[in-house]
Amino acid sequence: MDFSGLRFMVIGDVMLDRYLYGKVQRISPEAPVPILELEREENRLGGAANVALNLRSLDSQVSLAGIVGEDTAGETLLREASELGIDTYGILSDPSRPTTTKIRLIAQKHQLLRVDRESRHPLAPPLREALILKIKSLLQHGLQAIIIEDYDKGVLSPDFIQHLFKTAQRHNIPVLVDPKKENFWSYSGATLFKPNLRELSEALHTSLVEAPLEKLKEAVLHLRERMPHTYTVVTLSERGVLAYGEKEGFVHVPAHYRNIVDVSGAGDTVISVLALGLALKLPLEQTVALANLAGGLVCEYVGVVPLPREKWLEQSRQLGLL
Repeated sequence: MDFSGLRFMVIGDVMLDRYLYGKVQRISPEAPVPILELEREENRLGGAANVALNLRSLDSQVSLAGIVGEDTAGETLLREASELGIDTYGILSDPSRPTTTKIRLIAQKHQLLRVDRESRHPLAPPLREALILKIKSLLQHGLQAIIIEDYDKGVLSPDFIQHLFKTAQRHNIPVLVDPKKENFWSYSGATLFKPNLRELSEALHTSLVEAPLEKLKEAVLHLRERMPHTYTVVTLSERGVLAYGEKEGFVHVPAHYRNIVDVSGAGDTVISVLALGLALKLPLEQTVALANLAGGLVCEYVGVVPLPREKWLEQSRQLGLL
């Protein structure tokens, strides 16, 4: 299947993921903590940038819009994104904040510690207006969909979100949303809304982690009644994906058996494939099944990784999804 003719824009919180790999063979004499003997370091695109990378790994064209700091991490993120074929015209620098960076210490494929460098303060009005102008300019190129990636890092606010929705509606562009806690209820009118089970539980103030499927369906209907949108897709971890469409009703796709190594970035992969399915006007059940397969695949790798295209296509064909 050819995705090269599709073009997307990803808007939201971009991040740099840094990995420090090594071995642990002794405990520090200074405190009861392991000593990581550093062997190598690696940078990867994270957050909204990882969604963009997933779309590029499937040969789609993608523009990225967001904020980085005026620091080495920001320079690294921009350079690596550009080298991977991601359009970074929509990324602005903010001298008042660091580039959001997640530093993971890993020994023998196990994560020992994560260190976050970030600032969550809202964008200053002039910077927000400059970002809006960048986004409007990018819309002139023609897009199959906009993906909003909200990680509660300050780039998105209720007013900004509604401005994005109105702009997308004027251009007749679908909007897919991957929400977090702070702005969860600000996405009324989205084309597709994709919380995970924990996020949905927190938003509805109820425990859904081990709830039966019928209770999950009631929660989805409650969500849609309170905040109308076209498609709801809830990722359920080892229980797969539950989706609802206005015409299709409920669709539940069970998870595939996997050797789970690391779940980091799986949600980014899922929404990337959902965007592809939406752009190609595939049936909801097929779109969700392809996204579910993709999300499980990336969990077999250490750290945040883009979807392995050929492996995903091969397994999709074996399962009769393509």
